[in-house]
Amino acid sequence: MAASTRAAEPYASDSKSSPPAGPSMESPVIQYSMVLDYLIGDKRTLKDLNPGVMGGLPVPPKSEEQKRIERAMESCAFKSILACVGGFVLGGAFGVFTAGIDTNVGFDPKDPLRTPTAREVLKDMGQRGMSYAKNFAIVGAMFSCTECIIESHRGKSDWKNAVYSGCITGGAIGFRAGLKAGVLGCGGFAAFSAAIEYYLR
Repeated sequence: MAASTRAAEPYASDSKSSPPAGPSMESPVIQYSMVLDYLIGDKRTLKDLNPGVMGGLPVPPKSEEQKRIERAMESCAFKSILACVGGFVLGGAFGVFTAGIDTNVGFDPKDPLRTPTAREVLKDMGQRGMSYAKNFAIVGAMFSCTECIIESHRGKSDWKNAVYSGCITGGAIGFRAGLKAGVLGCGGFAAFSAAIEYYLR
């Protein structure tokens, strides 16, 4: 009996001991939060978006000649020349168009009853187109140059650059007719530049 009692004691002590703890409910939550840290958190590794790494075509490095060409194209002088040429072409086309719809083209003010010849009409259209082309070229070059200088000075590319440039350009053109004309030209060109920037952006 004593032996049986001693043999049963381990089982009795085991039955009184607490059952083994099961898996905690907090461990899956902790593991899930750690996974999120590596996916979208601070521990997320940034991937290289280089096309060569992602399987695309590798981009060769730019040569010194290409860099010089890019710097030249981004310079204020190149932008001014480009705006001058574009303004000349646009102004010439606009002048020829306005002359084409004007019924007084080619008429002599001294003899308005005389019918003008085709040569006189073409000559008048050419003169008007050249006048518009020169004015548009000057305005385009001044506007582009001042805008580039202001943008380089401010270090920002926003609508304020165009407004400041429009005010300076309009003021400089109108100032030839007086201070009042310069102020009106500044305000008018600034408002027009702001409207164009709002429409384009």
